[in-house]
Amino acid sequence: MRVSTKGQVTIPKQVRERAGIRPGSEVEFGVEGDVVTLRRVVPRKRTGKGRGEKIVEALEGTATRNRHRSTDGIMQILRGDD
Repeated sequence: MRVSTKGQVTIPKQVRERAGIRPGSEVEFGVEGDVVTLRRVVPRKRTGKGRGEKIVEALEGTATRNRHRSTDGIMQILRGDD
């Protein structure tokens, strides 16, 4: 297998299947001497709400419920400046 000019390689299907690597999976590289390893990163379970969920919760409701929010206030929520 060759490394492309961009440093890319294709992980063989058998290796992906054995390691549980699917499209969108995160992987981690390790180096010990001249040996390079690749392993799938097991996603941590989230506790609490994510940023997107917090944004939706802050903005959901009718137009009258959120009419007091200025554009700057909404942008602060979207940017996470709260």
